[in-house]
Amino acid sequence: MKAIFYLLLSWLFALIVAERVSYDGYKAFHIEASENIKQIRDQLSTFDFVSLGCEEGHSDHLDIAIPPQSISEFEALGLQATVISDDLGADFAIEGAFEPYIRKKGTSLKSEEFVIPMPDLSWFNTYHNYSEHLGFFEDLNAAFPTNSEIFTAGKSYQGRDIYGIHFWGKAGKGQKPAIYFHATVHAREWIAAPVQEYLAWQLISGYLNEYEIRKLVDKYDFYMIPFVNPDGFVYTQSTDRLWRKNRQPRKGTTCVGTDGNRNWPYKWEVEGGSSTEPCSEIYKGKAPGDTPEIKAIVDFTKNLTESNELKLFIDFHSYGQYILLPYGYDCDAVASNNKTQMKLAGNMAHHISKINGTQYTYGSSCSTLYPSTGTSPDYMAGKAGAEFAWTIELRPGWNGFNGFVLPPQDILSTAQEVWEGIKYVLETMWINSIASLQTGTAMGDELNPQVEFWRPVV
Repeated sequence: MKAIFYLLLSWLFALIVAERVSYDGYKAFHIEASENIKQIRDQLSTFDFVSLGCEEGHSDHLDIAIPPQSISEFEALGLQATVISDDLGADFAIEGAFEPYIRKKGTSLKSEEFVIPMPDLSWFNTYHNYSEHLGFFEDLNAAFPTNSEIFTAGKSYQGRDIYGIHFWGKAGKGQKPAIYFHATVHAREWIAAPVQEYLAWQLISGYLNEYEIRKLVDKYDFYMIPFVNPDGFVYTQSTDRLWRKNRQPRKGTTCVGTDGNRNWPYKWEVEGGSSTEPCSEIYKGKAPGDTPEIKAIVDFTKNLTESNELKLFIDFHSYGQYILLPYGYDCDAVASNNKTQMKLAGNMAHHISKINGTQYTYGSSCSTLYPSTGTSPDYMAGKAGAEFAWTIELRPGWNGFNGFVLPPQDILSTAQEVWEGIKYVLETMWINSIASLQTGTAMGDELNPQVEFWRPVV
């Protein structure tokens, strides 16, 4: 009987593996549709295509992938379309060619030299599977043992730990204002976690030998959660690279998943920035905060803000190259310190551009993109009391667009330029120069000119 059970289990596993979604031969297009979006949607209604940007809310463009058997028919429509990938499956294959993470052996030492074995920067040469990401953060913790800890905010629908790292400076744990970053709310946005890992790497490694970094870590308590949606991320690596939502089923529908960035319990009920349809990519759930992942992060945030001032929150996404400020639920709503935030974000964009010339657009989320309700920055600004609560949409932008497929060779450069911007923001807050932003440009920087890119779904 036991043998039959294991045989059936093996058969079911093989069946699941065999159902991996293939995008081989799919051709991806960016379609300009500012004046005739409804007509174009009608023309495409008979096509079997995959939406790359979950276009609900967009009125000026569509980003889709066409299967090989329909490419000729699609091109015959004569739409104003730019090819953004000749073979989506081939792009995914390059992106998914993981290199193993060689974990360093040894122990942390505190001596006159204060030697610490940090993970190697070669980590950022490739993407990694979920278990290796866990190992990377464990190694960061081991390298900074007296000033860091791994914590769990809660569990995902499938029972995975929603883990994070907390590190601090000389004042001790939990004694300073909080900086909280999280990533991978949307499963397919692979670049978000490595960028956050690079920020942690820079802050911890710099604490030893760079005064400018040491003062930042001494000034704040840092909390970083790289995978808010671990189930979805694992699913993108095992089954469907373009999966976005979590993996929670709902009664009464065969469609799986809720958009974690429409499920936060703040302005969730406002219409127009999410969907009540379970099959939608921006499905908001049946009630505010009813996904286990968002409930866990809400509880974590409540506990954090009971004892700490939340100075800065950033939710990392991709793609589009944006720095997005509150609010998303209403284009007329702005934060009370919006003028300060705009200047700080503009200067951050300027610092990012200094490294590789990458241009980021900045502004309030609703007016810069479109309405979005039940989002994390709105919650953090409107309910949790964060002084600054932003979404950062990482590379790529429209130039050289590959959507969610950012080549492995671009991981490190993406992270390096974002680090330059984050470092500027932290330093500006540290020297208490925020007040100077009220009347002029901080630290002598010129504001970054607005650069128009097309719009992702965040």
